[in-house]
Amino acid sequence: MKKLLLLHGAIGASSQFDKLKEELKDKFEVYTMNFSGHGGEAMPDKFSIELFADDVVKYLEKNNLENMDVFGYSMGGYVALYIASQHKNKLNKIFTTATKFDWNEESSVKESKMLNPAKIEEKIPAFAKSLEKRHKPSDWKVVLNKTAEMMIDLGKKPVLTDEVLEKIENDVLISVGDKDTMVTLEETANAAGKLKNGKLFIFSETEHPIEKMDVKKLSTEIKNFFN
Repeated sequence: MKKLLLLHGAIGASSQFDKLKEELKDKFEVYTMNFSGHGGEAMPDKFSIELFADDVVKYLEKNNLENMDVFGYSMGGYVALYIASQHKNKLNKIFTTATKFDWNEESSVKESKMLNPAKIEEKIPAFAKSLEKRHKPSDWKVVLNKTAEMMIDLGKKPVLTDEVLEKIENDVLISVGDKDTMVTLEETANAAGKLKNGKLFIFSETEHPIEKMDVKKLSTEIKNFFN
């Protein structure tokens, strides 16, 4: 049975993949992990793509996993592609969805403003409660603040530039939902086009949050790609 690693997105955790894991278990030996500071993992001084990539590399080495297939949701896809650019043989095929590539000072400020803990508590208290539960015993507000800081840093210095993408040799499927309000089709298509072995897939009637994705539709495309 093939092995597959699932990487969660920003302010997310591996627990968000429970339903997807269930759909994939007939075809894959599924692995999940939490990035530093997420899902109750020890909180670092600062979040960065480089730190999260190091988390993955250490996880692979600890579990003797080589040439691993990876599905990355949102930031998880960004991290997977960064690893592929830095470590030629760590990862095999990569499937990303809802991954934002167009990081600049304007977009990073816009996205970071969405991570205001006080506003989330006031306007969407149920989401605040889910974040609290997801990241215990860490403080979910710290997770959001550190993520916002990371976004600002990415806006000033993106780690996945076009030049970096062009050097990646892995087979990669870059996907996005047609109703994603955070990630544009244009930036997704550009990233797929820059990759040597990149392909583009569009999920119909699909928004950005992993919880709003059709799990059966997503699992079918994952199975098709990693077949």
